[in-house]
Amino acid sequence: MRLIGGRWRGRRLAFVEQPGLRPTSDRVRETLFNWLAPVIEGSECLDCFAGSGALGLEAASRGAASVVLLEQAAAAARQLRGHLAALAADSADVQIEVAQADALDWLRRQTSRRFDLVFLDPPFDGDLLGPACELLARRGWVGPGSLIYLETDGARALPDLPAGWQLIRDKRAGQVRYALAEVVP
Repeated sequence: MRLIGGRWRGRRLAFVEQPGLRPTSDRVRETLFNWLAPVIEGSECLDCFAGSGALGLEAASRGAASVVLLEQAAAAARQLRGHLAALAADSADVQIEVAQADALDWLRRQTSRRFDLVFLDPPFDGDLLGPACELLARRGWVGPGSLIYLETDGARALPDLPAGWQLIRDKRAGQVRYALAEVVP
């Protein structure tokens, strides 16, 4: 995996082979971060199914103030911590936290805080996107103006969005469907 923009542009990072783990492609990330360019600087980000860290680390590279990376698999979480050490993220002006946790359990159990930007790119073989959206909305993790990135298998429909969420972008690239929703006042 290669970071494609920002302070760590061009840095290559390895990722563990795990069932369901597929980093978001360069092409999709480039489009996504073009969409996010006006709001990424100084944002508070949550990457719920971090996997390789492609989305959360890209956000950090491009100027996010903080990023929380949630990853259930122990080996992938260890590798994410290794990436942070390799990037010397602890000396940068971004705060990055890796939590080894099931994303849905974490969203249910933790005390909520507001995030400006949430990345939802769960494994395609599960039904996690809809429940994650519901927990984000119901538990107060997002508020008016928050943006939520959704990625799924191109053959699947996006889940019904919670009340107050509006789909503002929707694209396909190969076998992937990706979209951006906004919480509206």
